[in-house]
Amino acid sequence: MDYASADLAARVEEAEIYSIALRTSLHRAPILSKRLDNTVLLKREDQQPSFSFKIRGAANKILSLPDEAIGRGVICSSAGNHAQGVALAAARRGIKAVIVMPETTPEIKVAAVRAFGGEIVLHGDDYHEAQALALAVAEGEGLCFVHPFDDIDVIAGQGTIGREILDQMSDRIDAVFVPIGGGGLAAGVATYIKVKRPEVAIYGVEPVDAASMKAALAAGGPVTLDQIGSFADGVAVKRVGDLTFQFCRQHVDDVITVTTDEICAAIRDIFEDTRTVIEPAGALAVAGIRRYVDDRDVSGETLVALNCGANMNFNRLGHVTERTAIGDKREAILAVEIPEEKGSFLAFCRAIGDRHVTEFNYRRNRPDRARVFVGIELREGAHDRHVLIDKLKVSGYEVCDLTENEMAKVHVRYLAGGAVPDIPDERVYRFEFPERRGALLSFLQSVGVDWNITLFHYRNHGSDYGRVLVAVQVPPETLAEFQRHLDDLGYPCWDETENEAYRLFLKG
Repeated sequence: MDYASADLAARVEEAEIYSIALRTSLHRAPILSKRLDNTVLLKREDQQPSFSFKIRGAANKILSLPDEAIGRGVICSSAGNHAQGVALAAARRGIKAVIVMPETTPEIKVAAVRAFGGEIVLHGDDYHEAQALALAVAEGEGLCFVHPFDDIDVIAGQGTIGREILDQMSDRIDAVFVPIGGGGLAAGVATYIKVKRPEVAIYGVEPVDAASMKAALAAGGPVTLDQIGSFADGVAVKRVGDLTFQFCRQHVDDVITVTTDEICAAIRDIFEDTRTVIEPAGALAVAGIRRYVDDRDVSGETLVALNCGANMNFNRLGHVTERTAIGDKREAILAVEIPEEKGSFLAFCRAIGDRHVTEFNYRRNRPDRARVFVGIELREGAHDRHVLIDKLKVSGYEVCDLTENEMAKVHVRYLAGGAVPDIPDERVYRFEFPERRGALLSFLQSVGVDWNITLFHYRNHGSDYGRVLVAVQVPPETLAEFQRHLDDLGYPCWDETENEAYRLFLKG
């Protein structure tokens, strides 16, 4: 069903959600504003009782239900913030809420939904399997399905953020930056602001490895991405909504994509100004502002970022901290060849000058040359990285820049120096494994006994998925059969056999 922009804006005006949700503050970020030479304001949705903006859409939907639907209750499928929002809104209205969550959902999120009074059903490995069950139960039991984004009442509820921003900031606003997952938040906020103040620019922000709205806008309609990254799990959506796309196409000026490292740096920026720890999806807008300012070299503008959520697992903080320096352009990750002789490390440090060496991984594996995995402090951002690399090359060093190499940063830095004599027919794959019992066994059973595993490295960052790097001997005549095994497994998979980090540090 098509809705006019004016109709959606009117629904935002009529939304009375504040018996459940809160009006959140518009917080000036003085440290970030000074660093970027622009006025940066943070819309603090982490202040909601569920620590996420999702309570707004859930509240508006549930409060708008007719009396006959109230007695039967509501149902949704979600592994995170939407689940908590529906559970809390339903509890406040005194109705039954069934929450279908993937079996891979971390216990901390299950416990949070349970604490809000939700009746939890664990089903499937991912959101899509959970959603299929939720829709079937909704039809069979007559429950109202509360969609996480592609519903006009949910979109209108999220749009109340735009209404509050305009109420709180009557002065000039140059641009508002909105995270995009399924598109409900961006659709509601962008439509309301453009109807009321069309001169304000609206920028959606997505992870570069989960840019489903950017792909939809390029294609002229929603498309389903083959696979997506899961770091910013709150916006890891393969396909945006039909309704949300309709509004975003009309009212979002552009979509900015950002990397995992840039998201981590934004989490740090928000912490410095607010002393709160935002989840990766919640920091997207600040990462987008940083990219916008850097790409366009703007100053003196007033920029608003939506901090959309703060449901961060504590044990993810180590990974975030690890990636922040690169996202802040304060560290370069390089592969460098140095002579295998006394004093070579000292000579290398002299070559880089008065910079700090942040990491140095080395193991002897050749008689005359050593290849090292090294982190080096930068002083002036990305330009300084290129200056450093040029300086090392002039000094006679062979250098390969791995700063943007995801496999190098997640896996190889912990395996550097582990090269072995050449292994015939070795192929390397990077996987994301669901964090549940039996995931590893499922993988090994899928591979079977016909192929030999020659490397296995696993890392968990406190999210729903662990990261795995696997090397397998696959003779060319069996490659098609091996690929069928991977397809049957169904885990997100990247072929890294030609990756430079593998070639430099792990391949014989």
